[in-house]
Amino acid sequence: MAVTMALAGDTMLGRGVADEIAASGPHALFSDGVREVFGEADLALVNLECCMSSRGRPWDAPGKPFHFRAPPVAAEALADLGVDCVNLANNHALDFGPDALTDTLDVLGRAGVQTVGAGADIAEAREHAVLEARGVRVAVVGATDHPDDFAAGPGRPGVALAGLERGVPGDLLERIRRLREENDVVLVMPHWGPNMVQEPLLYVRRAARRLVAAGATLVAGSSAHVFHGVAWPVIFDMGDFIDDYVIDETLRNDLGLLFLVTVDAGGPSRIEAVPLRLDFAHTRLAEGADRAWITDRFTAACAAFGTPVTVRRDRLVIDRADRR
Repeated sequence: MAVTMALAGDTMLGRGVADEIAASGPHALFSDGVREVFGEADLALVNLECCMSSRGRPWDAPGKPFHFRAPPVAAEALADLGVDCVNLANNHALDFGPDALTDTLDVLGRAGVQTVGAGADIAEAREHAVLEARGVRVAVVGATDHPDDFAAGPGRPGVALAGLERGVPGDLLERIRRLREENDVVLVMPHWGPNMVQEPLLYVRRAARRLVAAGATLVAGSSAHVFHGVAWPVIFDMGDFIDDYVIDETLRNDLGLLFLVTVDAGGPSRIEAVPLRLDFAHTRLAEGADRAWITDRFTAACAAFGTPVTVRRDRLVIDRADRR
């Protein structure tokens, strides 16, 4: 049996998006077209780049310019899409401190959304989630390579930190090996590398190879705010999904991809990338020149890894059978 997962990258529901939620509610952030794509999936996961709380104060760290906090009602926006799990291992989970992180975990739990990558202590932050659909068990692992001061510890809330620039930690590799023995699919969601780069850095590529060698069935990364190519079975960066960010006219962080991945115990059989347009605090399907730009960019990024992309019904498709 196979399962289809909808996967999206950086999902920021604070600041200007929070203002939109206050004005129009949490149900108007995504177009009907985006909702329909999610409806094709058996499971859905995103990288949530904010906390959900009305408590806390901005994290006091030198050089940290952005702090993202969504209202608790924002969890309904994810639940409406059918999101089953979010990765919190990133540089915004503790933006408003440990109380806000605690609220985030509680709010998402009440909304029926599982979490990975952050918790009340290091054991909870490293804990995986298990999702099940069509008789397929999917284990999900979240980890981030920054920031160091967000790291969970014994009795200290925070994120699952993995210093990937220095190599993939042995305990993370061992967890992946164990989870592969116990589950049909292991999805690793790393938050890695710097913002606004056009391709994954060398250490990210090395880390990806080690994660796959340890047993990761699929790796779906985030952090760059722009999508990268696919080196089967690694989606190096999914790009942004919703935000209020300033647009870089060269990198076009307002154009993204929503991934539909069909996977079984043998790995992915198909990856479909659906072009997106990110307007201010609203995401819809890309059209016309926007879709053409995304097609050219993604095709070239994948070609750099020897991965062929076929355009079918306005989707960018990578089939297992077509890989060189």
